[in-house]
Amino acid sequence: MKKRVNHNAMQFIGYTTPWSALAGATVDLHLSCLSSPESVSIRRLDDASARPMEWHVESLGNPPVHRDFDQGSYLAIRSHELKKLNTITAVRFELFLTRNHELRTVVDTGRTLLQLADGKFVLVKGDQRHVIDADIPQRCWISICLSDCGGLTTIGIQNTDPLSPLHIKETIAGFSWEDVSGDLLLGTDRGFENPTLNARFSSIALETASSLHAWQFPTLLPDRPISSQGGSTALLLELVNLPTSCVTSSRWDGSALDPRLVPTHYDAVHCHDDDLASLNWPASYRVTLPETAPCGVYAFEVHGYGKTEQIVFFVASKVARKKVVFVVPTATYLAYADEILPEHLYEWKCDDRGHRLAVDNNFKSLYDYHSDLSGVSICSYRKPKATLRADYRYPLGDCPHNLPVDLHFLQFCHKHDIEFDLITDHDLHRRGADGLHAYGVVVTGSHPEYLSVEIENAYRQFAANGGSIAYMGGNGFAGTVAFKDDLMELRRSPLEAGRTWDGPIAEQNLAITNEPGGHLRSRGKGEFTLVGGAISLMGFDGARPFTRTADSYDLRHEWLFDGVASDIFGEDGIVLGGAAGYEVDATDIRLGTSPDTIVVARASDFPDSFYHDSSRWYEGGDSQRDRRRCGEMTVRYLSAGGIIFSASSVAWLGALPCGNEMNDVGRITLNVLRHLSSESGEEKQNDKSNPIERGELT
Repeated sequence: MKKRVNHNAMQFIGYTTPWSALAGATVDLHLSCLSSPESVSIRRLDDASARPMEWHVESLGNPPVHRDFDQGSYLAIRSHELKKLNTITAVRFELFLTRNHELRTVVDTGRTLLQLADGKFVLVKGDQRHVIDADIPQRCWISICLSDCGGLTTIGIQNTDPLSPLHIKETIAGFSWEDVSGDLLLGTDRGFENPTLNARFSSIALETASSLHAWQFPTLLPDRPISSQGGSTALLLELVNLPTSCVTSSRWDGSALDPRLVPTHYDAVHCHDDDLASLNWPASYRVTLPETAPCGVYAFEVHGYGKTEQIVFFVASKVARKKVVFVVPTATYLAYADEILPEHLYEWKCDDRGHRLAVDNNFKSLYDYHSDLSGVSICSYRKPKATLRADYRYPLGDCPHNLPVDLHFLQFCHKHDIEFDLITDHDLHRRGADGLHAYGVVVTGSHPEYLSVEIENAYRQFAANGGSIAYMGGNGFAGTVAFKDDLMELRRSPLEAGRTWDGPIAEQNLAITNEPGGHLRSRGKGEFTLVGGAISLMGFDGARPFTRTADSYDLRHEWLFDGVASDIFGEDGIVLGGAAGYEVDATDIRLGTSPDTIVVARASDFPDSFYHDSSRWYEGGDSQRDRRRCGEMTVRYLSAGGIIFSASSVAWLGALPCGNEMNDVGRITLNVLRHLSSESGEEKQNDKSNPIERGELT
């Protein structure tokens, strides 16, 4: 369905290509607006001055206008492909209807429509309309055939469910059979003015008097149209606007849960009326980054008519120049971008214009669900990310979240002369372990929740080779994503039930790679075995301070608490008012915490509203669970010479001081960064042994 951007919440929205660039490269701004901006400039966001850059912004030949976008996916066999055939005598396919409230089109042949209205199929041809007198079952597979029977249109519908069998074959008087005219569309009409069909399609086939052309959907996300099988000429079928691939078809019988084992069980695609593929708005502005451009977080600052918006991009380090590298958690940023947060499910404690824009335009994050209640599992960075702003406030907590918290940290680093390089998750995925090997310390943001297997392997190899990790957040290294060009895919596991949508057990594998999705810990990787802990509690009420443990007074950890006078620290902050909040991590030996992980501080007495991770089982029952309602700051010393520090809280970086002030959270953070960078280098270079082989990092 073609839509025009609703700008009620924001005057200017857009995206950049690329999202992360190197010095010397160009970055384009793709913009939608009600009126042309008065000015467009570049501003750096990650230092305290947030200063404008004297970089020339070039106006391109496509002035910014009020843009449209297409929402809803469907399938198409274009007319130039169909011209390769003689007269088509039958159109066959399998269909799994989900939830469709309004009139929807199932097939459009150019001359005849098969539509779904009020639970029944309706054939439409010009002014003629014929209702199939049967209730069409939802959420079960049916086979449909439209065919030529003596010059008349015949429809056949059947399913194989023995509990509710359906078999219809009806030749419709007055409905002459005519060949396809123009494109053959499945899931939409050619006007594209109404919502598309929410349904799965499989086993599409076209018959002529002398040939059969059939399509089998691959389990891997296709990057080009799919060729037909059979007949002397291959025909191409397009998947338009990014329907979900690698989903179960009627052949799935539960005997296997992996598409790599039984690909014919996963030969279906799922079309949604709110699917959104990569946008292709023309670029209106361009900046050429100087060769000397510092790595960091930047934005196109667009101003006009009393409104200013910033559209964020990143300048990544080309080569290692510092001992420390900060990895921007762009996978998490993208997963959360444009989250709708339905108000009937969540209490909003504040408003935010980015969320309002998402609601107004029905944009979806990877935390949202489609209109048919299936989860949104794939998205592109080539879209507005209206919640990715320096002034963003998370409605569930009335506080900053993600980017503004990480900017608070980076500004703190600049203020205290902590030098660092910067790359993004997307960069690290492309570079792999080679992207980290020249560094001594890797520093994370406040919430590095999502990462690809390649990113996790890079962290693990880095630590195995003597590098140190400063994990400055909470609920990190948890969820598996896959990247392909500008796309990112996330399949959620049932472990997440109750917090957001969860996918079927049989559909955990990613369409981009066909490897398992869900939690990394479910495949022997992830947070417990890497940094020592994983999410224990989640809540949006008051954050808590940390208290030092008895173990923290061991002289081995003296460096960590140098200058910290109190046993209790983190009693205030910009995220829920403290250092331990929103999501906090805790250890669990049973789930993979290494015995050499040392808890140096603990936060407890969280409000009852904090949700306890349901995947944790306690031998001692409820009483033990209640005692484990905590966040645990940890340190791990690796024999290769590296150190892994875990702040264990999404709110930790929000508790850093502002401006010229200092507090104990700031002292501990500086101690971590300075000690890890001073300890890196010679030890890392001299010790060539591999802790992976010794079983320390599995």
